[in-house]
Amino acid sequence: MSQPVPSAPVGLRDVLVGVAVENEGGTASSAVGYGLTLAKAAGAHLTLQSASWRLAGDDRWISRFDDGSVAEIDRRLDALARAVAERAAVDARLAGVVCTTETPSLPYPAVIRRLAQQARLHDLTVLDAEIWTCDLDREAIESTLFESGRPVIAVPPGQAAFAGRRIIVAWDGSAQAARAANDALPFLRAAEAVEIVSVGDAAEIRDAVPGAEFAPHLARHGVNVVVNDLPVSGSVGDTLRSQAGLFRADMVVMGAYRHSRARQFFFGGVTRSLLRSCPVPLFLSR
Repeated sequence: MSQPVPSAPVGLRDVLVGVAVENEGGTASSAVGYGLTLAKAAGAHLTLQSASWRLAGDDRWISRFDDGSVAEIDRRLDALARAVAERAAVDARLAGVVCTTETPSLPYPAVIRRLAQQARLHDLTVLDAEIWTCDLDREAIESTLFESGRPVIAVPPGQAAFAGRRIIVAWDGSAQAARAANDALPFLRAAEAVEIVSVGDAAEIRDAVPGAEFAPHLARHGVNVVVNDLPVSGSVGDTLRSQAGLFRADMVVMGAYRHSRARQFFFGGVTRSLLRSCPVPLFLSR
């Protein structure tokens, strides 16, 4: 059975996909396939940054005792990063997508800085949202959001194809939520159904309907929107995850890191909770 063609988000002109090869046993990236199919649906240019994390010269302590094995690891990681770029370029050509690639081999945190710099030059960036095993995984998403001024789509494993028919907008009335919803308008206008979800305690839900205040703005932009205010169940992250499944959402749009990164690190937060475990891609803005 053929797969249905996703609705086209109008207005996207260039999409950046960032992947980083950290070791030789890494899993396949979902972000590459997702970014490619998104670029095809939007008629956008695709840029792939396939970077390798270079160890030689990154740490003087390591370099002092290096017998050449670190340099050999760097060469193998660089070859893997180049192979990812070459496969993506072939896939893009076959899909009729104009694609450029770059394969920087850089020490940490230069990999992250380069990604944020590139993100400023594109409409949005697509990154993998995997269980973080080291700082590089976390910093790729956080630094791009904090330093680029552009939105990020974080793609969980197994979601290697773009879809955008049914979208949830997580709404808490914050500046970050407003920014995310407006940044996501190309997707929201193209979606068949959009649900504004506000999560609060029982008293908040009883006394107000927060999402109803924002719904007219989206409706005026041609978005087919409904409002659903939900009592919190477990945590805000748990409630949004559950609703994404019930709504059969293809994407969740939300404002990212309403609090500082330091506070998020020590006390957790909805953004980190969903990045660690979300059934669908997250469209994030800050």
